[in-house]
Amino acid sequence: MLEFLQRICQLQPRYSSENTLEMQERGRLIRTELANAVRERIPSLQAAFDPLFDDLAVEGSDGIGRKTEAPWVRFFSRAMSPNPQEGFYFVIHFAADGSAVFFTVGCGSTIRSGEDLRPISDLELQKRTTWARGVIEQRWGTLNPFVDEIVLGAKAPLPRQFERATAIAKRLSVEELSRADLDQILYDGCERLSAIYLAQLAGRDLSPGEQDAEEITLIAKPLRARRRSQGIGLTGAQRKAVEMRAMNLAKAYLVELGYECVDTSATKPYDLTAKKQSVNLKIEVKGTTSDICDSVLMTRNEVDLHREERGKTGLIIVSRIELNRDGDNPSATGGTVEALLQWDIDEWTAKPVAFEIRRDKR
Repeated sequence: MLEFLQRICQLQPRYSSENTLEMQERGRLIRTELANAVRERIPSLQAAFDPLFDDLAVEGSDGIGRKTEAPWVRFFSRAMSPNPQEGFYFVIHFAADGSAVFFTVGCGSTIRSGEDLRPISDLELQKRTTWARGVIEQRWGTLNPFVDEIVLGAKAPLPRQFERATAIAKRLSVEELSRADLDQILYDGCERLSAIYLAQLAGRDLSPGEQDAEEITLIAKPLRARRRSQGIGLTGAQRKAVEMRAMNLAKAYLVELGYECVDTSATKPYDLTAKKQSVNLKIEVKGTTSDICDSVLMTRNEVDLHREERGKTGLIIVSRIELNRDGDNPSATGGTVEALLQWDIDEWTAKPVAFEIRRDKR
């Protein structure tokens, strides 16, 4: 693998968008030689992944049609990242001037629009990469050894988009390549990629509303494949464990504020009543394993309640719940409480995700 990395770096300063002899050689090295060298390591790298991810693959690209300044080779789960526009993956990038190689974990930076690819917004890429770094820091307490900035030095817009889509990176100069433990770097990167995949399967990158909207889509379109690997989500028992954890933390939070709480989730279109002196609130509780909580799903009755009794209701979101999936009796711990008491639902945007279509009776 070392000789392929070094030779690609030698060819980078000779970049041309045309299919010159040098670019033909670079293409072969990227798409075949280096990709195969990484592919041969799949058996050893598999140990860095949770056993769920048994569909690991490698691909390389030096441009579609015209050659690109920024060729790459990526390592990924087919289910979690079916194409370079979707999901996260471990990817090897090269500086445009051939001075360095970057070993990174990043996400897709473009989306398909008809026959063309258009860049994902900087804000959305920042949201995705920040989330991924948070997963890694939570698991390892640090980003080490992937603490470097990725600067490819290319002139075209797409390589700069690659930079913005990078969550973590380790830079090795050409001189450092021969002294580095490349296999260990690959293994460390794959461990971090596996942690990101597991967090995605737990729905930690989706708001509660987005998680529930996916379930609704599966009900309406049962033959449609899930966006995630093998359709793994929360079972009924797991969902109940998360909901009970959220309810317990919500009640404890309100009691600490001096409220008297009653669980009404079985009989009312809200989960709790919270009374303190002359204040009587009807509280909706939403629990999630997600790290991102900027949307929730509500029924029409729930929305009507919050609008009709504006100022007398509340929303409590309990995020970052940790779910233990082992055994027949899953359990949930942790959780961060966000309480919106005397909530105005119209400060949020209500977006329909499904409709009941009735036949007119004539």
